[in-house]
Amino acid sequence: MRQKIDLLNGPVFSSLTKLALPIMATSLVQMAYNLTDMIWIGRISSDAVASVGAAGMYMWFANGIASLAKMGGQVKVGHALGAREDEKAVSYARNAIQLALFFGLLYGFLSIVFQVPLIGFFRLNSPAVIKDAQVYLAVTCGLVVFSFLNQVLTGILTAMGNSRTSLLATATGLIINIVLDPVLIFGVGPFPHLGVLGAAIATVFAQAVVTCMFILAVKNEPEIFLRLHLLTRPSLSAIQEIIRIGLPSSLQNMLFTAISMIIARMVAGFGDAAVAVQKVGSQIESISWMTSDGFAAAVNSFIAQNFGAGNLSRARKGYQKSMVVVLLWGAFCTFVLIVFPEPIFRIFIPEADILPMGVDYLRILGVSQLFMCMEITTAGAFAGLGKTLPPSIVSITLNCARIPLAFALISTPLGLNGIWWSITISSIFKGIVLVLVYQIRWKKQAG
Repeated sequence: MRQKIDLLNGPVFSSLTKLALPIMATSLVQMAYNLTDMIWIGRISSDAVASVGAAGMYMWFANGIASLAKMGGQVKVGHALGAREDEKAVSYARNAIQLALFFGLLYGFLSIVFQVPLIGFFRLNSPAVIKDAQVYLAVTCGLVVFSFLNQVLTGILTAMGNSRTSLLATATGLIINIVLDPVLIFGVGPFPHLGVLGAAIATVFAQAVVTCMFILAVKNEPEIFLRLHLLTRPSLSAIQEIIRIGLPSSLQNMLFTAISMIIARMVAGFGDAAVAVQKVGSQIESISWMTSDGFAAAVNSFIAQNFGAGNLSRARKGYQKSMVVVLLWGAFCTFVLIVFPEPIFRIFIPEADILPMGVDYLRILGVSQLFMCMEITTAGAFAGLGKTLPPSIVSITLNCARIPLAFALISTPLGLNGIWWSITISSIFKGIVLVLVYQIRWKKQAG
């Protein structure tokens, strides 16, 4: 492809940044995508935000499932391309997409069938909030297959050294979502006032358009997609390799979401407004971790191709240079969230009685942003080596520690803020421990 970047030759920093910048821009677009929803939904009421926040947890859980096919497919395609084994790359790409289709359709079916008990888990207080949450869940998760395909196609293209296609497709989806959100939420012209349902429809329609753009962009790509043949019988060996690489990361993400759901249930004990604060606050702080996740995807592909080619010294340099960038970014995000929390949160929920809770959330979580960036980038480097288990063990262990820590802290004068501090403390330790583990693992790999 003309947009493909050579990750095996040339200056390390130049190759890495050429791949990373469109991915980071894609992440920022995705963040803007989510924040746009929050801005418009926040104009309805904090109750509407609480509805979307509860239902959105299951969309977050779905992303963990999608990461199995995305991570496994991206790493194995990168390894195969680095080793000049094009047929294997095609096989891994095909089977990753087939897995995404299967899991996306299955998850959508289960979300529609079990929408009532799924929302009931959070023990929300208002019947109107509960009803809106069920509607949002049925639409966004019921048609989650588009999101699954978009994530896997993004991973495969990134492994090939093409990150621009994902940026263009995602940016188009953002524009569509920006236009449709106010039209469908509030009703403009011939369109009826749909509220939360309108936000869900706008989101899914935009995701479907992104999928169509991906298909149009890659249908004649000769290296992999022209030879894909999706109706070919799945390869058991390829699926096993994809699952071997992707499962630890997928389990980590799903467990992280499950823990967040438990914490959200604890937060609901402080009222539906607290749920809204958590939803909006997490979207705001995503500016750091989504951007870092984009850079980590570039590091993943860079290390995967060079590892497949046997060029360990180049892979090592890629990680070192990437860490400099994300540390600077993390420090900047920490500064912004700690110093300017009120004007930022006011954009989304201006209600005076809720604003102080939002300010506390951003300031407390702001402390952890630097360490979160360290963790995410290092996990991407691990995955590029085909080693997803070590970061998953570290993450799962310290994420699980959030629950007893939160229970302990909310019984102190900190109250609700104790929950936010439990998240921050665990993120700090995850970043530090994972970097240390990576240094030890790299020495063994190089030796």
